[in-house]
Amino acid sequence: MAVVTPRVFVSHLAGIAVFDPNGDQVGRVRDLVAMLRVRGRPPRLLGLVVEVVSRRRIFLPMTRVTGVESGQVITTGVVNMRRFEQRASETLVLGELLDRRVSLVETGEEATVLDIGISQLPARRDWEIDKVFVRKGKGGALRNRFLRREAPPSKGGGRRAGETLTVEWSAVTGFSLEEHGQGAENLLATFEQLRPADLASALHHLTPKRRGEVAAALDDDRLADVLEELPEDDRVEIMGKLQEERAADVLEAMDPDDAADLLSELPEDEKERLLGLMRPDDAADVRRLMAYEERTAGGLMTTEPIVLRPDATIADALARVRDPDLSPSLAAQVYVCRPPDETPTGKYLGLVHFQRLLRDPPFTLVSSVADTDLPPLPPGTPLNEVTSYLATYNMVAAPVVDESGSLLGAVTVDDVLDHLLPDDWREAEMHGPPGAAADREGEPDDGR
Repeated sequence: MAVVTPRVFVSHLAGIAVFDPNGDQVGRVRDLVAMLRVRGRPPRLLGLVVEVVSRRRIFLPMTRVTGVESGQVITTGVVNMRRFEQRASETLVLGELLDRRVSLVETGEEATVLDIGISQLPARRDWEIDKVFVRKGKGGALRNRFLRREAPPSKGGGRRAGETLTVEWSAVTGFSLEEHGQGAENLLATFEQLRPADLASALHHLTPKRRGEVAAALDDDRLADVLEELPEDDRVEIMGKLQEERAADVLEAMDPDDAADLLSELPEDEKERLLGLMRPDDAADVRRLMAYEERTAGGLMTTEPIVLRPDATIADALARVRDPDLSPSLAAQVYVCRPPDETPTGKYLGLVHFQRLLRDPPFTLVSSVADTDLPPLPPGTPLNEVTSYLATYNMVAAPVVDESGSLLGAVTVDDVLDHLLPDDWREAEMHGPPGAAADREGEPDDGR
């Protein structure tokens, strides 16, 4: 059996890989499930919430964990693939305990939970929470997170305000109370390396209250990316909890087509208020997209493709393509147009694929290598014809041009896929296939 680490802090477990005995990856740790106990007794750790390849979340009992070491979790070969459903008696360690405000028993001082320590009981596979890493005071979470140390007493016998220290579970109180105004900084710290789609999945599985707190703690750009990956109900719920000025800022940070999709899900009066709070240029782009039918090239397109003038060089094009904020599909090609450079542009002349940019000298004009034979799409092109166009010409994006010859935007393959999949595909992906949440009667013992 692998040697088990005597104590692990849960921030080190978030997102790490879970392997079976053969070395095949089962999934990644997204949370830990504990059961709080009375009279200050350390909570029993029941198991891990593991996100498998399909992004379904399953429960892995701690009795099936044979090793926690070197940034990975090793399990027995038996894994129950039924979808995880939190029970009333259970607490999610990352989702519900981090950032909680508690009190130190010895002094009565308030503190914020930055991390939780777990350990395995001797000669058993049972685990329990035995340590709490806190920051004293009422302020926000420590920015330099998870730098654990036992803090020495000050000369006056007390500890410094804002000091961080690791204490026994029994040395703090407040975990059993419903938390009001709980922060989210340390929960976000455990998930800061997640892709937007994975963070969206994490948000989806939080309680509505906690989801709102985490959304409020994200910066505008990160929240914008996450909203683009969430199911419709979650997006509307989160937007409804944001102050209108903040909601408008987040909409400005979103891709215009995604912002238009989100606004279309809101009541008409709320939609107009938010558009009125947005910057005029951003609001104009969104209004233009909302004027087209949803399942047409105009309704699917983004208004921010890479546009270059005819006298731009391949070096100029490569510099634009390198922008890390561009999606791979938008960075795959540039569009050559006469001024103005913003959509709707001057006359559309053609496009240059990224591969062509790599084959010609940097000083070459993009207009001399542009593909002028590929027909652009009119904005009213229906979805099925857009799909056929991308498949026929082996493209990942297509130009959308109006009757006057101006480039209006570009339709990308990822936006097309969003509309080809069932309307509830995001919910199905996060919850698993139908029947995954069937009653657990007759299942093998899961340690709960």
